[in-house]
Amino acid sequence: MAAAWPMVRSVCTAYVQNALSTDLCDVEGSYMRAPDSCFWVAEAGGAVGPSRSPGGDSGSGCPSTPPALLKNSARREKSPGARPLLEIYSASGLLLAAVPGTVLIYNLFCEFKRHFSMGNEVLQNHVLEAKVFHTEYGTGVAILTGAHRFSLATNIDDLKLRRMPEVPGLQKPPSCWAVLSQDRVTMVLLAVGQDLYLLDNTSCSVVTPPGLSPSAGAYLQLAVSFNHRCLALFTDTGYLWMGLATLKEKICEFNCSIRSPPRQMVWRQRSFVLDEDSFLVPELDGVRILSRSSHEFLHEIPEASQEIFRIASMAPGALLLEAQKEYEKESQKADEYLREIKDQKLLPEAVSQCIEAAGYEHEPETQKSLLRAASFGKCFLDKFPPDGFVRMCQDLRVLNAVRDYQIGIPLTFTQYKRLTIEVLLDRLVLRRLYPLAIRICEYLRLSEIQGVSRILAHWACYKVQQKDKCAEEVAQAINQKLGDTPGISYSEIAARAYDCGRTELAIKRLEGRVGALQNAVDEYYKAKNEFAAKATEEQIKLLRLQRHLQEDLDKPYLDLSLHDTVTNLILDGHHKRAEQLYREFKIPDKRYWWLKISALATRGDWEEMEKFSKSKKSPIGYLPFVEIAVKHHN
Repeated sequence: MAAAWPMVRSVCTAYVQNALSTDLCDVEGSYMRAPDSCFWVAEAGGAVGPSRSPGGDSGSGCPSTPPALLKNSARREKSPGARPLLEIYSASGLLLAAVPGTVLIYNLFCEFKRHFSMGNEVLQNHVLEAKVFHTEYGTGVAILTGAHRFSLATNIDDLKLRRMPEVPGLQKPPSCWAVLSQDRVTMVLLAVGQDLYLLDNTSCSVVTPPGLSPSAGAYLQLAVSFNHRCLALFTDTGYLWMGLATLKEKICEFNCSIRSPPRQMVWRQRSFVLDEDSFLVPELDGVRILSRSSHEFLHEIPEASQEIFRIASMAPGALLLEAQKEYEKESQKADEYLREIKDQKLLPEAVSQCIEAAGYEHEPETQKSLLRAASFGKCFLDKFPPDGFVRMCQDLRVLNAVRDYQIGIPLTFTQYKRLTIEVLLDRLVLRRLYPLAIRICEYLRLSEIQGVSRILAHWACYKVQQKDKCAEEVAQAINQKLGDTPGISYSEIAARAYDCGRTELAIKRLEGRVGALQNAVDEYYKAKNEFAAKATEEQIKLLRLQRHLQEDLDKPYLDLSLHDTVTNLILDGHHKRAEQLYREFKIPDKRYWWLKISALATRGDWEEMEKFSKSKKSPIGYLPFVEIAVKHHN
């Protein structure tokens, strides 16, 4: 191997040098303009994402696998036959890409999930630019069309399309634009030359930033802060204006003497110089900087960390940290530092400072050092509450686990607290990191329903979609893993199996459950618990009947309650089958009548409800009929 290395290295070097001097020397000409090219190329400065060749489109017009994902604000296709623009961001574990007239959503594994249209106007005029934005409503997408009109959807999970008002006299794309969210209203701010326009739900208005210099020039770039509270404007004279996004107050202005527009402009509280081409991602508490060689996070140093690590700091937290280090060296200086803190009665503050600062540190060794100092200080306090220290140890252990390079979720402590543990577990599930999610649930001692049961249900739903494995193997794995774990919705697992066309898997899962229940019946009879035995037999009977319903009607009924089964049958118009369950399981008359009129009202089948009311004397009276009709505005 050692002898062959120089030859292998020579061949590889020659190949790279040849590529750099040929096709990679002109990426746009080699890959983006070529008429027979089937490649999308993520250029320098583009968004980071997986890349695949699009191949052929499916009949729905949506590619079965996503094309390469790029973000290039300088590129604006205008011809009708131009390739679509794509922009990709992470939103709740989904990759979202906008193509002409349609938004395609993929999961993190480049598997197509769903799509929706942005309307005929977008489809006819093509997409010039697309932006994904985040508000309190969720993740939204805004599109600028070839007709220079804006369309947006505030929440892609609850789709409501809005076509924004037209900008009078707009004949070319705006030089820059962004989405603002203020007072629960989503707006578009755009610049055309020296004019600034604000589009809301009903109108287009010209706005002027307060205190803007008359000689500022034309707008080239604008940036909105992560929380939508602040706005920055950059002009062609190098003038930078910063103020509130309401455009009612100026924070400051600055002339940087740079005439060319920046590739990217994002909000951060302090300035920072970049040494190489980088892509910036604004986040809740800082800016993520991605370059060819590194991934860095720029943020303001928290006050607790400043107090402790400032040179020659005499803050209580700094003294306590030094005291603990000297104690480990068995030095008498530890007592001197400790007495100085105690004489000022600042020991509780010192412990709290060390605990807080530990949360903001990314290096485990620094975290341990600060927590050891806090633990050392606690030994000299009689009534210091331990909850904060214990909680911080738990939080840091979770954060260090997900920050590991094999997991790749580099959350900050502030982001983790804003997300909550439930959302973090959801993100691990979306990445199919089920073992880690379960270990975190067990470590934090979360309830079964909130934690392990929910994650196992997601795992089972994923497992039934693995078509490369036989139904027998998958059913056995699910039965073995889930067992009698409480809080798992088996109907959801069965429904997922049916959606994937794996009917036999749902049946095998049922057979396993019926076998377990039959064993339970035998044990109940041995223990002379006839009530439990009869109830379990009724459950077996219901499961078998649900299986037949599922086979006959091709809809998921397994593991629904008796009431839900009857309700779904009525909602689907299968009244005779609902009557059969009513008689076989001896549902009380009053309960059945309530179930039926509620389901008929939801279905909007007022004619059937009238027939039902006249079938025989109502055991619940006729006032409920009137009340439910009024409730459904009939």
